[in-house]
Amino acid sequence: MLFKDEEIILLIIAGTAIVMLLGVFIVSFLLVYQKKQNKNVLEKEQLKSSFQQELLKTRMEIQEETLNHISRELHDNITQVLSFVKLNLGVLGRNLGENEKTRINDNRELIAQSISDLRNLSKSLSFEHISVMGLVKTLEIEAERVNRSGILNLSLLIEGDPYGLGEQRELVLFRIFQEALNNVLKYAQADNFKMSLYYKAQMFNLTIEDDGIGFEPELLKDKGGSGLRNIVNRAALIGAEAIINSSPGNGCRINLSLNPLVQETYANGTYSNSPG
Repeated sequence: MLFKDEEIILLIIAGTAIVMLLGVFIVSFLLVYQKKQNKNVLEKEQLKSSFQQELLKTRMEIQEETLNHISRELHDNITQVLSFVKLNLGVLGRNLGENEKTRINDNRELIAQSISDLRNLSKSLSFEHISVMGLVKTLEIEAERVNRSGILNLSLLIEGDPYGLGEQRELVLFRIFQEALNNVLKYAQADNFKMSLYYKAQMFNLTIEDDGIGFEPELLKDKGGSGLRNIVNRAALIGAEAIINSSPGNGCRINLSLNPLVQETYANGTYSNSPG
């Protein structure tokens, strides 16, 4: 009888141990499975992010190539044609009366202004110009050009000691400015457009704001807000965070910040330029 009791106890202990081992095995299996699932989800998200980043980078490269081509066409062809027309008008005006000369001179001045505007536009489209001049100087030239047109009052504020952010970053920041300006001119019905650049040792901030009609925040989620989404996507490409705030009647404010000391890895393994 004693042996039977001991056998029963041993069987219970053995059964309990087996159940516990089975439980540990099941739990371990579930943990390993969940870990692999999480890893797979993370890898998919990383692949998706890398793909989107590479796609955006490719689009930007194509856009830059197109803009550089347009810039060369404006500078080499159209401005030369206008210069030739201006020269011919000067020759024709030599044998005319005073009234005709005055009218021709007025037209020559208009053509000269058009040539100047086209050259400035050509420079703003060219990557080489931005690379040579730097972000601050290029923005100053653009502000002067916009203010001279009388369409919009553009103010530029620089705080801190400006330093180079690297060609890639400065080009992207300038394109963000152009995208924001284009949105304001097309939709905002604004009178004033303000840009502020804040330079600190480990932080760069760019703020763009207007006093236009504003828009519903939901626009950022719609197809109609593609220009605004482009700003956010471009910023992400250089390791910056762009926050856009707006509401009807209150204009729009874009705040962009980045750490100039942090290098961002592109999808193809290359790095954005470190501060110059």
